[in-house]
Amino acid sequence: MTFKGKYGLLAMAALLYAAPAHADDETKPPLDDGSAGLTGDWGGWRHKLAEDGLIFKLGWVSEVANNPQGGTRSGTRYTDQWAFGTTFDLDRLLSIPNAKFQLSISERNGRELDADEDIGTRGGTLQQVQEVWGRNQTFRLTELWYDQTYFNDVLDVRLGRMGVGSDFAAFSCDFMNLTFCGSQPGNIVGGYWYNWPVSQWGSRVKVNFEQSGYVQVGAYEMNSNYATRRYAFTLEEPPNTTGALIPLEFGWLPKVGTARLPGSYKLGFWYNTSEGTDVVNDVNGQSAALTGKAAQSRQGHFGTYVNFRQFLINPTTIDPTTLSLFFNASFADRMTATVDRQIAFGAVYGGFIPFRPNDDIMIGLGQTHVNDRVTRNQQLIDATDPGSVLIQTSEYAVEFDYTARLTSWLTARPNVQYINQPGGVAKAHNAIIVGLKTQVDF
Repeated sequence: MTFKGKYGLLAMAALLYAAPAHADDETKPPLDDGSAGLTGDWGGWRHKLAEDGLIFKLGWVSEVANNPQGGTRSGTRYTDQWAFGTTFDLDRLLSIPNAKFQLSISERNGRELDADEDIGTRGGTLQQVQEVWGRNQTFRLTELWYDQTYFNDVLDVRLGRMGVGSDFAAFSCDFMNLTFCGSQPGNIVGGYWYNWPVSQWGSRVKVNFEQSGYVQVGAYEMNSNYATRRYAFTLEEPPNTTGALIPLEFGWLPKVGTARLPGSYKLGFWYNTSEGTDVVNDVNGQSAALTGKAAQSRQGHFGTYVNFRQFLINPTTIDPTTLSLFFNASFADRMTATVDRQIAFGAVYGGFIPFRPNDDIMIGLGQTHVNDRVTRNQQLIDATDPGSVLIQTSEYAVEFDYTARLTSWLTARPNVQYINQPGGVAKAHNAIIVGLKTQVDF
């Protein structure tokens, strides 16, 4: 499949502009003007611009990490990300009901601990200990999309430049270890499932049901050049598009019990039409690493995932206590994925300190699993040439965070991570990481 991407999408956008949804002009969503940020209301201008349809957001996230245990040596690394976004409310700007346009630009800086200090022994951990690092430290065009809803928000269509993980298997990124951060499939098949800040041309169609459910399907251009520095900040179409990633997700958003406790339950599937290569076999079905022959071709990549989150305690006007549990699991096909499984679960408990009602503590536990076929192949190579390869199985991570919401615009999260079998290597020294994640909204 080739998208001559942007031209087809722009044509679709033109059709959507020409046929706006019917809506009550007197009914508008609550206005989030961003004035709770550090820079405030800009002398009244920020709120006025938002009322006119222009909403500006600027955010900064930094992550500092040190390894008192594990790795070849102890060290400290700093990395950060700037994100600037503008939302164009087209209802307010151009009287196009239920339509908006989003532009987001991001920029990353710094270094990452596990890569520099070799925590995983010859290659780093399977999952980054500082999630905000990666995808080339550079400016990126992260979002450039148009969204239109129809039939009282039953049908929602989005198209443009965007990342798959913003809509599919979407999960918060409050933890610092990547095991517990963002859209999970991108953690195990990140070679073609792109999360923030990488974007590619694509579209997503979502149908919302009255009984707190939805189904959505997407199609995203598959081109690994989008992840490179060369095509990070350009509308230029990269060469060598290989196919399309097609995710499908079913969601249920219930209110449970008499307390109406919110929950989110997602089941998803994906298929990448691109041709891939077998992670072990050569063209004759033997170990490519031993024979030196070309890897066997495989048509398509696929997988499935679940995302569950359920509140067990909801805050009230009298008691700010809140408790929620989460469970995420993703599975990729064993023919083309070196890392074929990730499972993570945990809890968030907030409002437990009377004089700090907005603070919370979080704990996450997770496993990232190396494909058993890859492990057996490594064992075969090691038997032939002892010590030439490290044998990988699973990496286990635990993270504990305290979230201090110091102001409406400043959040600090000191945290501790424990990583068992970094890189999935049993011989690697287990690691302890102490860190601080800081977020500022301007």
